Amino acid sequence: MSALSPAAPAEPAPARPTGEQWTIGHGPYEATVVEVGGGLRTFTRDGVDLVAGYAADEPCASGRGQQLMPWPNRLRDGRYTSGGTEHQLPITEVARGNASHGLVRWALWELVELEDDRVTVGYRLHPQPGWDHFLDLRTTYLLEDSGLVVTAAARNVGPSAAPFGYGAHPYLAIGDTLLPDVELHIPAATWVEVDERLLPAATHSVDGQPCDFRAARRVGDATLDTAYTDVLRDTDGMWRCTVAAADRATTLWADAAFPWLQVFTAIAEDRKGEVGVAVEPMSCPADAFNSGRDLVVLEPGDEWTGTWGITPA
Repeated sequence: MSALSPAAPAEPAPARPTGEQWTIGHGPYEATVVEVGGGLRTFTRDGVDLVAGYAADEPCASGRGQQLMPWPNRLRDGRYTSGGTEHQLPITEVARGNASHGLVRWALWELVELEDDRVTVGYRLHPQPGWDHFLDLRTTYLLEDSGLVVTAAARNVGPSAAPFGYGAHPYLAIGDTLLPDVELHIPAATWVEVDERLLPAATHSVDGQPCDFRAARRVGDATLDTAYTDVLRDTDGMWRCTVAAADRATTLWADAAFPWLQVFTAIAEDRKGEVGVAVEPMSCPADAFNSGRDLVVLEPGDEWTGTWGITPA
């Protein structure tokens, strides 16, 4: 009897810049969530992009679909004081001297649960230079009849109080429509003036300002990289920001955990890659670790949760 030949080794899975890809669907909707950063890579209805994402063989650029924790936006000099101790985080926006967009957007998130219409990913944020705390982070992406629902949670599983903020960075797709012809509705009464480092300098009413989109109108010659607050909520407690192009209109909504949003048009203005307008739900503004404005402080055992979503308008 001849000896059996050894089985050929299995071909390794192709390496992808954003790691594993988890795709879910419901009715006309499909979405893909990635391992690197636990972010949203694609979201479509009947094959039409509702977010401006990127291909599976491309790295994430311009923060597309990323999660921003334990702080969104920028932190001046990467420095802050917590528990009476001054901390120094790595400077990740070197040109402006800021620590930018948190500590988890390039981390490897784990698959917690995967069903046909939902996926939950998780990450344990451990102490590291400039950060002394333990947070268990979980995000669930759910597709239902109305579209995409995203629920994020952060639990302090360490021994000391931890400062916390959350942001998400999806771009709502505008297809071939030129930016000046896109119609925006931004339901907020106050905008944030920033300095040359894009850090908060003052807040102002939007009355009479180019950034006032409380009544839906075309972008025209406005250029936005603008944080807003004093959001105007509907009767269900949600605020809703709509981006309307010639062939699609998409709304991002958020619950009471998000008193802030940022709208960013530069990618659409430059027509870079898949084109969209970023609408970013945020629990706090830039540099909240220093200003304390709307900063969440999680005591040991405390949990923060927030829900936002995207739906066709």
